[in-house]
Amino acid sequence: MNKSAAVNSTDKSERGQSMVELALSLVIILLMISAIVDGARVLFSYMALRDAAQEGSLFGSVEPGKTSAITARVRNASDMVRGFGAANVQIQVSYSGSACAGVNNTIKVRVTYSNFRMTMPFVGAILGTQTIPISAAATDSILRPLC
Repeated sequence: MNKSAAVNSTDKSERGQSMVELALSLVIILLMISAIVDGARVLFSYMALRDAAQEGSLFGSVEPGKTSAITARVRNASDMVRGFGAANVQIQVSYSGSACAGVNNTIKVRVTYSNFRMTMPFVGAILGTQTIPISAAATDSILRPLC
């Protein structure tokens, strides 16, 4: 009989221990999953911005003087960039050297989305904010016009 009583008390304490372990590990697992989800969204948005910047720098390498056309090309590069909204996407076009074809003359297009919203509150609580900026840039050699 003594042996049976000892087994029952051990079983109860092990069940309580299992619940505590589950509670602690579940918080960590949920935090990791939410970080993975938001991290994947950030990566996908970064790739869309990078592709838009590459599109703008490629267009600007043959039409370097048309800054408004380069900006329009970047904004229309993908549905995702258009979906971010014109007010939230900043586009900077800069030149290294002159805006003429040459070995050292380049055009750089930087696209920044300043209000990327985190969907998981756990990640926002760790970062201290629910929004983060995402930025991508592309640089190309200017191919024409010959000055």
